[in-house]
Amino acid sequence: MNYLLPLLSVLIGFFLAIALKPRAKKNLKLLLAFSGSFLLSLTVIHLLPEVYESHNHNVGIFIMIGILFQIILEFFSKGAEHGHVHGHDKMAQMPWLLFISLCIHALLEGFPVGHHHELALGIAIHHLPIAIILTTFFLNAELNKTALFLFMLTFAIMTPLGTFISDIFPALNQYYNEITAIVIGILFHISSTIIFESSEGHKFNIAKISMIILGVVLAYFM
Repeated sequence: MNYLLPLLSVLIGFFLAIALKPRAKKNLKLLLAFSGSFLLSLTVIHLLPEVYESHNHNVGIFIMIGILFQIILEFFSKGAEHGHVHGHDKMAQMPWLLFISLCIHALLEGFPVGHHHELALGIAIHHLPIAIILTTFFLNAELNKTALFLFMLTFAIMTPLGTFISDIFPALNQYYNEITAIVIGILFHISSTIIFESSEGHKFNIAKISMIILGVVLAYFM
């Protein structure tokens, strides 16, 4: 399941967008709010205590490295990791900078999954609305459908690949806390941005607050 959940969520999101061509942004924003809250809660409740229990005094530094690294990635991805894509200009070719930055982001997310199985579900819930939004955006931009499918398939594979690399190279375990701290920084930035960007004008209504609370409660019981 560690491998299947993140993979299937992107593919399901891709095919849903192809079949349904969703136009109602409100429902996607509610799903984004839930996914951001769920991911942030998993990070705070499960990942953060573990890395600080290691008594590694550099944990905070690596968390900040993760936050800064994600900010740099978003310079190239334009915020696609949290559903922030816009514009309807036609695309003649693959947006390579967006593709590479998204793949790096997804690959790193997979590293702690082998030690925290609940994170696979969190990432899957996070990737589902992102996949729908990305696919819809590229369809509107008239990106070649073959290129679009390969884009989304590769994106889907990246998180399981990160988990696989972590599993088959035991030597990485000696750097587990540092890698996890970097991922925590990435997830902190992504999830908090999702929560605020899923609200128009950064205002919260009852529906969004309810979805955020639901995400926190479910993460607590994972």
